[in-house]
Amino acid sequence: MAREMPEYQLIRRWISEGAQPGNAETARLTGIEVTPSFRLMDRHAEQQLLVLAHYSDGSTSDVTATAVYEPNNPEMASVTQHGLVTTSTVPGDVGIMIRYQSNVAVYRATIPLGAPVENLPPTRNFIDELVFQKLKLLGLPPSALCNDSTFLRRVTIDLAGRLPTEKEMKDFLNNSDPAKRDQLIDRLLNSPDYPAYFANKWSTLLRNHRHPGELEQARHATYLFHNWIRQEIQENRPYDEFVRSLMTASGEASENPAVLWYRAGRDSAAQVEDVAQLFLGQRIQCAKCHHHPFEKWGQSDYYRMTAFFSQVGRKPGLESGEVRIFHRAGVAAASHPRTGERLGPTGLGGNPMEISAESDPRRELADWMTSPDNPFFARSLVNRYWKHFFGRGLVEPEDDMRATNPPANPELLSALEQHLVEHGYDLRDLIRTICQSTAYQLSSEPNAYNEDDRQNFSRFYPRKLTAEVLLDAVDTLTGASTRFPGMPIGTRAVELPDADFPSYFLAVFGRPKGESVCECERVNDSNLAQSLHLINSPEMVAKISDGGGNALRLTNAKNVPVSEKIRELYSIAYSRDPLPEEVAVVADYLKERALPDGSENQQAYEDLIWSLINTKEFLFNH
Repeated sequence: MAREMPEYQLIRRWISEGAQPGNAETARLTGIEVTPSFRLMDRHAEQQLLVLAHYSDGSTSDVTATAVYEPNNPEMASVTQHGLVTTSTVPGDVGIMIRYQSNVAVYRATIPLGAPVENLPPTRNFIDELVFQKLKLLGLPPSALCNDSTFLRRVTIDLAGRLPTEKEMKDFLNNSDPAKRDQLIDRLLNSPDYPAYFANKWSTLLRNHRHPGELEQARHATYLFHNWIRQEIQENRPYDEFVRSLMTASGEASENPAVLWYRAGRDSAAQVEDVAQLFLGQRIQCAKCHHHPFEKWGQSDYYRMTAFFSQVGRKPGLESGEVRIFHRAGVAAASHPRTGERLGPTGLGGNPMEISAESDPRRELADWMTSPDNPFFARSLVNRYWKHFFGRGLVEPEDDMRATNPPANPELLSALEQHLVEHGYDLRDLIRTICQSTAYQLSSEPNAYNEDDRQNFSRFYPRKLTAEVLLDAVDTLTGASTRFPGMPIGTRAVELPDADFPSYFLAVFGRPKGESVCECERVNDSNLAQSLHLINSPEMVAKISDGGGNALRLTNAKNVPVSEKIRELYSIAYSRDPLPEEVAVVADYLKERALPDGSENQQAYEDLIWSLINTKEFLFNH
């Protein structure tokens, strides 16, 4: 520490006064306050923050020089160790976290671009009103609406986890009904592909996978749990009831598959951490050992939550390898590791609950969580689903919804939360509302202003197909299905009950193993191994040249015009007709590669399919 630093002066003064131990009667810190807490700032502007500490005796102290500052997006703003904020050129919202001892506060700044926002696309619902309201404030013009073929491919991938069929493309593009996009959304939501795809998502988040050493019983259990999740989604079980079934599950898997959630979290600590992160958007793992550095949660909060699971009992089930989950009668409590104090069940930020020894505290936890006025439950879910459809949460990461990580559009997040509660936690309704919005249907093509915008949803931001969806898409384009051990022929990758089916393709493209409730376990970054696998791996060569695949079928279709064959492959890959210049180039190539007798060459069609697979238009949802 330098001599001029406040920390140096404080320690020096303490030593000079005799290094006395702390006085229990001394006023204690109760909170900190930052001024200003919000400001509209220009690009390349500065704002000096003032941080005041409030104490239990009513006094205040200026702690600006000793507080710690950290921006949540360093690309948008920087901050000095003395609280001077400087904005950059990126428009949007940025938060500055201020920490002093165990207390935190947030300064928020909105940085406009300042361009004229005129001739906005049509507003379909409250989502558009709040997105466009923010874009007007920022002076950030949105892109235009996407065309029909782009929307068809986008929403089919996002809802059904697959590419549209050629028939679906023809029917949709030839349909002149102004409401055809809404009709498509409803048709996909009512199809069996929707529950299959979202069961894949939730099965992974609920850590449905086999553990080392578990054999046939584990496989049977993962099937049961996956099928239960799929059935819940298919029946459109309200989200609050779905979570309640998991939280309060008792019995054996054969009679109540929801108990298999307790197989992943094998102790109360694992269970409470999973519940907080997955269903409340709160990462409280840090508070197990010390006060959370970026939040208000401390060890007492952690162990009060743990107390809800303190009476979960386990014993061998009637079937071999099964475990029976039950409530053990007794007072629910957990011991504070430092003080030894017995702490009763308390929801995060809530009041202690009086629960009798005969009552299952998990039911009280479920009641608290699913209450309409719970500040975390609905908010966490709508943020998670927003990220599914936009590639980025209103709060990012989607399960780190702390006060020091503010949302990009607070009004929109609150409106989505309220909508979910008012509509009875109807997930299908939430998805329909998001997909019907103009914001979701914007083009991914940037305009002159929004190319770098990634947080305000002024355009649809392209994202890579997930591992399972991509493998199924490759199978569809090549006409060669992947076979998974123990599963019926034709089973899609998104329909697999767990992540333990061996597949190098799925592994290299980032399929999560289901070992964490964090969606960050799924890797969507590109890497060299992925490129090499698509370009020249034996698996891809075998699929493209498969004896029952599309390359051989098209080669043998003697009476079908070449232009129609090209159109079919483009329809499968991109859900659009090829442009005239694309037809011309491909037709010339197929003609050049013709066999000496003038017949078509299968290798040429294999090359065409290979080239389509290796384009960004195929590999990304846009």
